[in-house]
Amino acid sequence: MSEINTSDIPEQVGDAFEGRLRIAVELARLAGDSTLELFQASGLEVERKGDDSPVTAADRRAEQLIRDRLSDVLPQDAVLGEEFGERAGSSDFQWIVDPIDGTKSFISGVPLYSTLVGLVSGQQCLAGVIYIPGLQEMVFAARGAGAWHVRGGQPAVQAKVSNRRLKDGLFVVSQVDSFAERGAGQGYQNLEREAYITRSWGDGYGYLLVATGRAELMVDPIANPWDLAAVQSIVEEAGGKFSSWAGQPSVFGGDAVGSNGLVHPQALELLGA
Repeated sequence: MSEINTSDIPEQVGDAFEGRLRIAVELARLAGDSTLELFQASGLEVERKGDDSPVTAADRRAEQLIRDRLSDVLPQDAVLGEEFGERAGSSDFQWIVDPIDGTKSFISGVPLYSTLVGLVSGQQCLAGVIYIPGLQEMVFAARGAGAWHVRGGQPAVQAKVSNRRLKDGLFVVSQVDSFAERGAGQGYQNLEREAYITRSWGDGYGYLLVATGRAELMVDPIANPWDLAAVQSIVEEAGGKFSSWAGQPSVFGGDAVGSNGLVHPQALELLGA
């Protein structure tokens, strides 16, 4: 059973967007905890999707749990998920979810994968949750309500980015060769050279580290909306900055940079140099 305790979050935060932030936290916890039943299980079957990315029964079950719950409580909202595509809705809200962000980590038995639940309206990200089931750690946020960090049964605290510069900071990525895949290998080398330390257990966990002040920069060279929709509001409400490589504050640009804000201009310059 999850040890995540959100009972002390101010009521106005959980009630953001007609209670949808509270529901987002519930969805992430429900789906994320379900993955633990198959995490590090012997004989876990791994399939390949059309883009050659891996998928497991845990991915599909977790997303289906989210969809079923939303059908019960908010059937008017649209849903977009990595595993089962898009379901239309009649409201102004759309949920964009990734049941296991970091499936390769999950398959490898590394507990740094995450469950991502984002809420958008049009092109604007309104709220998001990053939940790391294997660590019992979560960060969530809603526009105008701040970002909140919860670990285990500890009280929730407001999440804040750091004020360190890149030369003193941590640069995080998900997979180094994805830079070369888009012809940006030099950009990666530039950032690695300038950063104090570089690590590659990124995915949603990397953005969580930025939002909680433990990393200064997370970069995705190739990304889908379900990788990012939960992230933007969290990083920004924690005091950081989120953009595409082109500098646009969007999760639909195909790539992303999340930072403490201080290092953002330098990061974009080094990526384009």
